Amino acid sequence: MHSDSKKSTPAAGQDTDSQPAEKRVLIVTAVDAERDAVLRGLRGASGFDVVAGGVGPASAAASTASALAAGDYRLAISAGIAGGFAGRADIGSLVVASGIVAADLGAETPEGFRSVDELGFGSARCDVDAELAGRLTAALQAAGLPAVLGPVLTVSTATGTAATADELAARVPGAAAEAMEGYGVAVAARQRGVPLLEIRAISNRVGPRDRSAWRIGDALQALEAASKILAEVLT
Repeated sequence: MHSDSKKSTPAAGQDTDSQPAEKRVLIVTAVDAERDAVLRGLRGASGFDVVAGGVGPASAAASTASALAAGDYRLAISAGIAGGFAGRADIGSLVVASGIVAADLGAETPEGFRSVDELGFGSARCDVDAELAGRLTAALQAAGLPAVLGPVLTVSTATGTAATADELAARVPGAAAEAMEGYGVAVAARQRGVPLLEIRAISNRVGPRDRSAWRIGDALQALEAASKILAEVLT
């Protein structure tokens, strides 16, 4: 698959045909700008494939499942920019997921929101590789990058009000970031038995939608810096 739509180019870490196959690391972003930031940070490190898999959990799951079926991977990573919860993750900082929660997967009831866990229809939570997540967070902090370890929420509708932000923070104690793809990547990886991480660079605060306050460029720079440390931790 060509790097513009799916995987990194050989210069970004593809094996040559003359070398035996190795288990690789799959990194899934939503859009090209995130993918390109990750590739810049990897600086040609070997053993990585980077996929711009589309926006939202369904696209992320489909793209991840397709990539995992086509290769031999030791780790899958959902990476990109995200909203940060006040008091947990400032704009320009990094969040490494301690767990991934599909925060709006469930049902509204007269008593309030009930998750699919409570309804008995499965689970809205996916585990990450806790040891690796801890090591990565420590490495980011040691490199002088502001980074926290905490739950990352996946939503299909980005939060746009203070009331919704407060409700989500209460629903998932300690929630650090909100994005739209992690749970999709996680489900695909879980079904194939592949360990998982999620890394998010914060571009805005979760709450009232104010695009004038978004700092996407700063978040992409942070994502690039995090990807450099990621390559050092994993290689």
